[in-house]
Amino acid sequence: MESPLVTADMVEATEFPHLSMKYKVQGVPRTVINEDLHIEGAVPEQMLLQRIGELLSP
Repeated sequence: MESPLVTADMVEATEFPHLSMKYKVQGVPRTVINEDLHIEGAVPEQMLLQRIGELLSP
């Protein structure tokens, strides 16, 4: 799913330890969305979309 409203950044945890501590990285990948949703580890695309949908639903 592609959208101009979505941007992403990848950060090397060992090169930016302050960000690793801020986001409490325990394993990789760690996906952080809008500072509200944190997903540890690789997840299937459908699960990621479901979690984002839960975050956006009222």
